Amino acid sequence: MLHSSFFSQSCYLIFFFLITIAPLGTSCSTILSGISNDIIDQTCEKCANQSIILSYSLCSTSLQAIPVSHATNLQGLALIALELALQNATDTLSRIQVLLNSTDFDNFALACLKDCFQLYTDAAWTIAHSLGAFLSENYEITKTWTSGVMETAATCQEGFGEKKGGVSPLTKENYNLFQLCGIALCIIHMFTLAVPS
Repeated sequence: MLHSSFFSQSCYLIFFFLITIAPLGTSCSTILSGISNDIIDQTCEKCANQSIILSYSLCSTSLQAIPVSHATNLQGLALIALELALQNATDTLSRIQVLLNSTDFDNFALACLKDCFQLYTDAAWTIAHSLGAFLSENYEITKTWTSGVMETAATCQEGFGEKKGGVSPLTKENYNLFQLCGIALCIIHMFTLAVPS
């Protein structure tokens, strides 16, 4: 699928980016040996402790699933979290298209799904541009846009609740997008605190 291919290419971009920011004359093994093996656990624990809404389990499981995350730093983890959010958004767009073709929903639910489709279309665009902003070191813009995507997930979820007894078929997807963006924001915040001004 297109998003899987894009995600794989992005992992190569992240690895290339991390290698190119190392000081000249630094070997790859030196870079990797200086990185803590448990950076994912430490980072996810800090994020979960700093915010009652962030899940340590989802953070750890999501980041651990990406092989390059085991040999990176905070900057790399932030990129990976944003990539995971983008993958979630594109996967959810595909799921919404399937649901819109289903006969299982009434007119209200279909209207909500159409709203969510537009919200997720905008979210995917925003996350893609947030990645570009992050790579350009526009961290404040990245944080603002990523916060906006968290609101997108909440808006999609809340739309179904406007009708008594309404249940969202996208609860898991909305939760995951909200969490992944929150994790990305937390890591970006941690990273920018460590960057000299």
